[in-house]
Amino acid sequence: MPRRILIVDDEPHIRLLLEQTLEDWAEATGVELLSASNGLDALALIQSQRPNLVFLDVMMPQMNGFDVCRQVKQELALEGIYIVLLTAKGQEFDKAQGRAVGADQYMTKPFDPDQVVRCAMEVLGC
Repeated sequence: MPRRILIVDDEPHIRLLLEQTLEDWAEATGVELLSASNGLDALALIQSQRPNLVFLDVMMPQMNGFDVCRQVKQELALEGIYIVLLTAKGQEFDKAQGRAVGADQYMTKPFDPDQVVRCAMEVLGC
């Protein structure tokens, strides 16, 4: 089964930045990059493509990242999907809410590109 990373953000420039951050490493390791611009599309991709890792924005239209994470981790109970909430909301309350819905990790924007690649390497084991 191919290894996949899903990048979810309603801001096109953030999606592009994450894709550019990961593309060389992904190409070298055979990891497929997927993207979505809202929570509903993300949830559909997660169910159909089963990415190993999801970089998930919190504040998005149609369905926010907390709700997507809760659906994946608690309601659908999909296993083997590591979710990193990626958001400008860095208060302890927000981090606690992320943990409550089942997020595996929480990164605040602006993010360190090296940290994004390290996370992908650790989660996918390559």
